[in-house]
Amino acid sequence: MNVLPLTRAVLSPFAVYCSSAVRIPKFPSRSYKCTPGAVSRRCINKENEEILLEGMPEEYYDDEWQARQREKTKELHRLRKEEEEEEERKIEEYRDIGMRLKGYPEEEVRKARKLVSSFIRAEEEVEEKIEEAAEKGELTELVLMVIWNRLDLARRDDEKDAVRSLDLLYRRVETEILKREATPAMRLLNDLLMMHDGFNDEEWLKNCKKRMVDTFLREDPFSILVPVGFDIDKHQGPLRPPVEADDTLLRVDFVREVDALLQEVRSEQSGMPIDQGFDPESVANRLKQQEKQRTIRQVEALLELAMDLKW
Repeated sequence: MNVLPLTRAVLSPFAVYCSSAVRIPKFPSRSYKCTPGAVSRRCINKENEEILLEGMPEEYYDDEWQARQREKTKELHRLRKEEEEEEERKIEEYRDIGMRLKGYPEEEVRKARKLVSSFIRAEEEVEEKIEEAAEKGELTELVLMVIWNRLDLARRDDEKDAVRSLDLLYRRVETEILKREATPAMRLLNDLLMMHDGFNDEEWLKNCKKRMVDTFLREDPFSILVPVGFDIDKHQGPLRPPVEADDTLLRVDFVREVDALLQEVRSEQSGMPIDQGFDPESVANRLKQQEKQRTIRQVEALLELAMDLKW
């Protein structure tokens, strides 16, 4: 029996790693290189043979398809940038809208918002609510500002029904405020315009004449010398002069104020351009212009009626 002697050579680590039983694999002699470009999608060896990457679709190797994909990517990046800019613009606009009420006391802003919310919930009873608030003195510039802010937000969010309702509410509240602050002549003018049913002008003018006769003080000589209620034929009636009321309206005052109003409106209308387009906004502007012109003609008719009024 032969026994191998245990020598250092046998146990040497170098001998173990260099043993013939252990073979280190060698890499293939052939080398590969990838094509340059924005996207590496193919490999070519020294023999210029294209080697397809495993698992990739056929269009992956189509240059035109790759170019289209890059264009789509650029378009997506552009759209995303536009969306981000639009979002930032809206946030800035909403912030500006919120800052409009910063100068008012918080308690008054809270009451105004509560009042506007009650108008919106009132629906068919909104007219009574507005008149009741006007009698209490609750209709102020702040209430108009709250309605305008809501209207502005609805426009930016493209809520057409809300825009229409809030626009009507704003105009109605504004009219009521102007009515309360207006002079007796302007209040009478507003009442006369509201009497028109939109159809019969002759009947409307007849009713307006009756209202003017009942409103204006008589201008004949006897009404100046003789108190109201005194029968000049029987020489009977009160002789004390009537107590003057604050809302007493003379025809001359009505004519003067209405004429000044017409001159102001005409000067504004003369410098206003007329939209000739057929888009919705242009059509709406033309309709508003036609409505203003119709109202101006009605005011002119009332002015002429007051100037020629006979008792």
